[in-house]
Amino acid sequence: MNIALQITPRAVPEIPAYSPAGNECELFESAWERRLPLLLKGPTGCGKTRFVRHMAAKLNLNLSTISCHDDLAAADLTGRYLLKGGDTVWVDGPLTRAVREGGICYLDEIVEARKDVTVVLHSLTDDRRILPLERTGEVLEAPPGFMLVASYNPGYQNLIKTLKPSTRQRFVAIEFDFLPRDQEIAVVARESGLSEAMVAPLVRLAEKFRSLKGNDLEEGASTRLLVYCATLINGGMDIRQAVLGTMIEPLTDDADVKAALIEISSAVVGGRRS
Repeated sequence: MNIALQITPRAVPEIPAYSPAGNECELFESAWERRLPLLLKGPTGCGKTRFVRHMAAKLNLNLSTISCHDDLAAADLTGRYLLKGGDTVWVDGPLTRAVREGGICYLDEIVEARKDVTVVLHSLTDDRRILPLERTGEVLEAPPGFMLVASYNPGYQNLIKTLKPSTRQRFVAIEFDFLPRDQEIAVVARESGLSEAMVAPLVRLAEKFRSLKGNDLEEGASTRLLVYCATLINGGMDIRQAVLGTMIEPLTDDADVKAALIEISSAVVGGRRS
């Protein structure tokens, strides 16, 4: 079974820090209370996964996170028969376990999965809230404590990897974007330990890189990369090296584009750690 699965236990020691940009927390809670599925849309590294972890901990819910990929099939989610000790036994997949036990099942970057995955979700994302298991003949009814959450990056779609309108319209949706400058500075400073004064030019640089998205860059610098950069600088690394390794190299392999980004970074953040 080729699947990346992470399960966060119900007993969460603390709520992961999260800085709301709008009413997303209230909308999440309202969807949860009314047993509605939720779709998170936004660029890579803008905080969608952190948001889900924050809300799961806040609501004291078990969280199963499934990282979707090209080889992820419906059977990886629902389960399959496996040989164990000479016997053939049914083994639940993570989606089936979540439906049986309750909690949040989070499909991260759902468009990366194979098309048959979204078909499996249809009966869970309407008023039926059921999961048919053809192999075992079971029809599982999702308990009140079950919630399905999915995320994807609309800006990275193409003709092959896209979410059909018929699937999108089965979810309540929240659009995410990068935080306003002052808020992002505060978040990066908190996560990295670097002062806000030192973080500010890094955020300005990220904004300049993001303005190039769709032209020279496929994606702009994420908040995640900003945290990485600030963390390295706070650990003593030279600004130029930290920016190169976290905010330039991950964004492009094109030598000309890379040279242009280095020139921009020199103008914005300089070359010394103060």
